[in-house]
This record gives sequence, C-alpha cells and structure tokens, in this order.
Amino acid sequence: MKTLATASLVLAAALGLSACSQQAQNETAEAANAIKSDAQATADNAAADLANVSADAVGAAENAADKAGNAIENGADKAGRALDAAGDELKTS
Repeated sequence: MKTLATASLVLAAALGLSACSQQAQNETAEAANAIKSDAQATADNAAADLANVSADAVGAAENAADKAGNAIENGADKAGRALDAAGDELKTS
C-alpha cells in the first residue's frame, strides 16, 4: 500500500513539475519575444535619430556654404566698386 501511495505521489509530483516546466518555457519564450521587440524598436529609433542628425548636418553645411558664397560675392562687389572709384579718380586726375 505504501508503494502504491508513494508511486501516486511521485506521479503527481512529476506531472506538476512538467506543467510548471511548460509554463516556465512559455514565460521564457514570451520574455524573449518582448526583449526582441524592445531591441528592434531601439534599433529603429537609433536609425531614425541618425538619419535626422545626418539631415541636420547636411542642412548646416549648405547654410554655411551659402553664407560663404554670399560673403565672397559681397567682397567681390565691394572690390569692383573700389576699382571703379579708383579708375574714375585716375580719369579726373
């Protein structure tokens, strides 16, 4: 009788452990999927941030080039006016 009771308890314990084991496996799989999703979202956000920074850098470089071009043009205009004035002064001298 003790053997039958012991065997029944062992069987019940084995079934209980196998049920817990399946539940633990399911929870582990769910946690792994959540981590994967979080990692993918983080990578996507990082890529988007990098694209925005790159676009901002290109825009800043374009603005700097425009300012430099305007400064050169203004300097050339000023030099041209100065040469014209010098030429006019030489004609009147």
